[in-house]
Amino acid sequence: MTEIVADTLPREETRGPKGPLDFWFGIPLWRRILAALVLGAVVGYFWGEGATSIKWIGDVFVRLIRMIVAPLVFMIIASGVAQLGDARRLGSIGVKTIAMYVLTTLVAVSIGLTLATLMAPGIGADLQNVAPQAVNPPKAVGELFIGIVPLNPIKAIAEGETLAIIFFAMLVGAGVIVAGKDGEPVAKLLASGTEVMLRIVGFVMEVAPFGVFALIAVVMGTNGPATFVNVAQLAVCVLIGAIIQTLVTHGLVVRLLAWLPLVPFYRGCMDAILVGFSTSSSSATLPVAIRVAEENLGIKPSISSTVLPLGATIGMDGTAMYVAMLTMFAAQAFGVPLTLTDYLLVALTTTIVAMGVAPVPSGSLFVLAAVLASIGIGAEQTAIIVGFILPFDRILDMIRTVPNVTCDLSIATAVARWEKEIDVPTYLSKKDV
Repeated sequence: MTEIVADTLPREETRGPKGPLDFWFGIPLWRRILAALVLGAVVGYFWGEGATSIKWIGDVFVRLIRMIVAPLVFMIIASGVAQLGDARRLGSIGVKTIAMYVLTTLVAVSIGLTLATLMAPGIGADLQNVAPQAVNPPKAVGELFIGIVPLNPIKAIAEGETLAIIFFAMLVGAGVIVAGKDGEPVAKLLASGTEVMLRIVGFVMEVAPFGVFALIAVVMGTNGPATFVNVAQLAVCVLIGAIIQTLVTHGLVVRLLAWLPLVPFYRGCMDAILVGFSTSSSSATLPVAIRVAEENLGIKPSISSTVLPLGATIGMDGTAMYVAMLTMFAAQAFGVPLTLTDYLLVALTTTIVAMGVAPVPSGSLFVLAAVLASIGIGAEQTAIIVGFILPFDRILDMIRTVPNVTCDLSIATAVARWEKEIDVPTYLSKKDV
């Protein structure tokens, strides 16, 4: 932004001292967001409940991001599919992508079950005075699949039904490919629309430091650091699991499957990681993830526009890990013995339902009933567990959203490498350091 301004000024004026705006925009965005996160935590700690007075700033930031998610998903997927030029290639990329997401989700569930079994956070939990929270009955698997096909695509976009938007956008992109020359004007329109939407993402992201500051200040001011004391063991489980999944599992995907060094990957992902942490929403992070994938990691739009939106919906490593931990927590708290068959059933059920979790804050609590039911824990007991966790879930949600974000970007990097759709020099560059 400052470069555009500088180019429009007379040469002698650009040689003067830098102003506040030049200094501000000269700092890499991820550093501005990180500084805002730390400052927000400090301000929230000392301000306490008063921090809720600036909650509206964070709400505006989240609304800005969610405002552009649906049109952005439609544009980039339809344009990305059209750019592939071969419908068979779309099928190949889709199979690889889904297989990778299923694999990393299974690993995340295994990590969650292992840590919760070893650390046993649910043993001795006092649930006597917990106020039960109403839990909606889980959707059947068939119902989830039927919902992918929208009755009204425009309504699906308006209501932000991500899976339905992805399905319709893929059909539009495939239609452009099959139409050949007659479809070229539509392909150009979609490509142009995508560029416009990405520029809007850039505008919105300049608000991120202020939004993150307000979001973190409110969380710290209302909950305080004591939140971690109240659910210390579960919080430690989530934190350790998130670190292992983010650095080890996803690091191995980048290092062994994409054959690329790790430092540029995590450095390039930093904007998306910080936004994911502060918003607790994979969906809200999607526009940022697309931007960093293309600008920092060198991933071509044909891959970023197909893999990342799909990942924002089904790439829920952190969520799967957390649901597995909560299942073990509930079993330990209620004294439900588990056999090896039960563990396998929990792993399978969690992997399936995690891919249907809404990518919004606390979305994982809405599918917990389906997993707990598989080991005989009923609706009343599930309501007690949700009532116990809900007051602390926001902070735990912030932690587990990070592996959701790195999952999407690591798989996009690997798929782009396999398809030769990544600019390696861009990936290896030291931009924004």
